[in-house]
Amino acid sequence: MIWTPRATVATIVEKDQTFLTVSEQVKGQLVFNQPAGHIEANEKIVDAAIRETFEETGWEVKPCYLLGVYIYRPSASDLTFHRYCFIAEPMQHHPDHQLDPDIDATHWLSLEQLNQSDIHLRSPLVVQCIKDYLAGIRYPLAVIHEDE
Repeated sequence: MIWTPRATVATIVEKDQTFLTVSEQVKGQLVFNQPAGHIEANEKIVDAAIRETFEETGWEVKPCYLLGVYIYRPSASDLTFHRYCFIAEPMQHHPDHQLDPDIDATHWLSLEQLNQSDIHLRSPLVVQCIKDYLAGIRYPLAVIHEDE
């Protein structure tokens, strides 16, 4: 058996000290996450971040920086996720866009709201990525090299 990590993207989108988030049902529990999802076959990583953000929120975004690459191993699973997290500017919202069927709703939430005890996060990476963003971590998109 060959071990293969799950390649995913996530996008940090900030507006007025709040962050674009989505809520979704996972194993019967409402959880919050950044717009995020799997990279599709032959898809460029930045394009995946743009696509996933639009599909899940109806927001067109412009990725400006790579925040970082995060590795997550859920304790109740043999899976490993490699998460490429981007920082993007919100460009245009399409309120009539039908959201991805897994998404309950979109929200603009502060870090303080996401840290409330009644909020369940999809993973600890949700808050970690926001903290890294607020700490000023940013890498130019040019650090990503993909075949044309």
